[in-house]
Amino acid sequence: MIRRKARDIERFAGMANFLREIDRRGYQAVENSGQIVIFCNRAPIRWLTASNPISSKEIGQKSFQDFGTRTPG
Repeated sequence: MIRRKARDIERFAGMANFLREIDRRGYQAVENSGQIVIFCNRAPIRWLTASNPISSKEIGQKSFQDFGTRTPG
């Protein structure tokens, strides 16, 4: 898996050339917020989402402390 800025791909290779090469290799790529994630294999992609997805605006700011460890049980 590789992540690149869409503007860098456009600047160095051109988006059309990039997409042709992705297709030629049988890879998949996704774009989100100006970032492109390239999956360098032919395996299917399974999207993992919550049953009721919420936006980052609804979540608000978080810090690492908000993701404390839980003890099993």
